[in-house]
Amino acid sequence: MGSTPTNANPPESEPGEKVAPPDVLRKAVAASALGNATEWFDYGVYAYVATEIGDAFFPGDYSTLGALLVFAVSFVLRPLGGIVWGPLGDRLGRSTILATTILLMCVATFLVGCLPTYDSVGILAPILLIILRVVQGFSTGGEYGGAATFMAEYSPDKKRGFWGSFLEFGTLGGFTAAVVVVFVVNQIVGDQAMHDWGWRIPFLLSLPLGGIGLYLRLKMEDTPVFQELESEGESESGATTALKDLFVNHWRPILQLFGLVIALNIANYTLLAYMPTYLQETLDMSSSSTDLLVIIGQVCMMAVIPVAGSLSDRIGRKPCWWISLVGLFILAAPMFWLMSKGFVWAVIGFTVMGLVYLLQLGTISATFPAMFPTQVRYSGMAISYNVATAAFGGTALAVNEHFIKVTGNNLFPAFYMMGAMVIGMIALYFVVETKGASLRGTGTPGVISRPAGRRPGGPSRRPQPDPML
Repeated sequence: MGSTPTNANPPESEPGEKVAPPDVLRKAVAASALGNATEWFDYGVYAYVATEIGDAFFPGDYSTLGALLVFAVSFVLRPLGGIVWGPLGDRLGRSTILATTILLMCVATFLVGCLPTYDSVGILAPILLIILRVVQGFSTGGEYGGAATFMAEYSPDKKRGFWGSFLEFGTLGGFTAAVVVVFVVNQIVGDQAMHDWGWRIPFLLSLPLGGIGLYLRLKMEDTPVFQELESEGESESGATTALKDLFVNHWRPILQLFGLVIALNIANYTLLAYMPTYLQETLDMSSSSTDLLVIIGQVCMMAVIPVAGSLSDRIGRKPCWWISLVGLFILAAPMFWLMSKGFVWAVIGFTVMGLVYLLQLGTISATFPAMFPTQVRYSGMAISYNVATAAFGGTALAVNEHFIKVTGNNLFPAFYMMGAMVIGMIALYFVVETKGASLRGTGTPGVISRPAGRRPGGPSRRPQPDPML
């Protein structure tokens, strides 16, 4: 079952298929990446001003804990967002839903910066904060899966890895921008002003950032792949139909994607979100040194991520994932040990793990959407990704922190990552290679390559189960 058949030497495009011109492709990439950057800018800003938010909305001994619990609310709502937005994206189109989700997300983020504090309105303040985090989590549930699908379906088949990697460039860009903005604002206004009102400024900046992304998305037509399917009458007629089709006919790739996302997100949230806490509380590194380390590592990752995507176009998605999964399994413990030896060694250890991790991160948009046929691609991607993210991404910080304290072992995050890599390897064994495979039509890419509008063997045009799964 590990060696499944793939499309050999697929063409760039088939006669009659609509291919996006280069300028349209660049605009589509920018629209997707900027929306993703907006999402991660919000998560990054909230994480870096959690202490200030806690004091403003949850005064008392557990102020920071209250802020972090509200932060987790968005992860709880992401699966619900995926269940709602995913099927709608398969029915109404990718661009319509993506314009809606980015609007909800950037407005909710902006309003966080406008909220009154507990001292002003009492219990209403944290209630309003929770409501806005609910909106953010709900919209994010449709944002990432849709953006990855949008990017994949716009990209040429033979360069899907390269172009798709820019979605994750947006991820790193948003998170890095959050670190930089919080650091700069703090340096300008000072610690006391940052505590009193300066924490609002990064949230307010999300509105123009999201506005640019919304403008670009409103100017975009839907993907050529979806337009072809819709013109042939094969898009899902209703959201409930899409869900039924997804779970009845495509439950195996759902499970495979779930396993890959466990590996991806435990590595992601351990390296990008938990690392500042780990370095400060466990290794006693200063806050400024931690910020500098994260910025250096993430800028290096941003510079290299298109290379990772392009490599997957040459050697395949699965080889890139195998290198990353096995590499992190081998390197996690030595690199975490190295980080305890000082700032310079910490930069090296963090950067090495980040660059190896890029072979997963940089190929998401090329790998995950291609696991589903067009008519359930948005819903399959959104639901699988967000359920796994809620269960293993949002909890990674708490799990690492808890077990370091319980066991007294500073290498626990490395062991946690190693276990996640094993789960990813098991799932990857069953995944079909889709390098260069067309995403068009109602067949599973890499298994059934029949494009929309062709009816070999009879009139039936409904998706067929994959005999190799």
